[in-house]
Amino acid sequence: MDVAAKSIKVTWIRSTIGHRAAARGTIRALGLHRLNQTVEVADNPMIRGMLRRVAFLLEVEEPTAKRASAKEEESK
Repeated sequence: MDVAAKSIKVTWIRSTIGHRAAARGTIRALGLHRLNQTVEVADNPMIRGMLRRVAFLLEVEEPTAKRASAKEEESK
């Protein structure tokens, strides 16, 4: 497995203004500092839980799309 398969791309798309401090803290803990910023985070249960808590503020690119396209290329 390569590094790309073990990470998730997360983009912050909605403001935390008017949301609880816990949501703002979770966004910061994910390494996001600016709106529309994208970061790659490790794919583990702790991060998945954080993403679930603030899913309404984020856009998440799952690693399964990368694996499927890689398998299609190998079969050609």
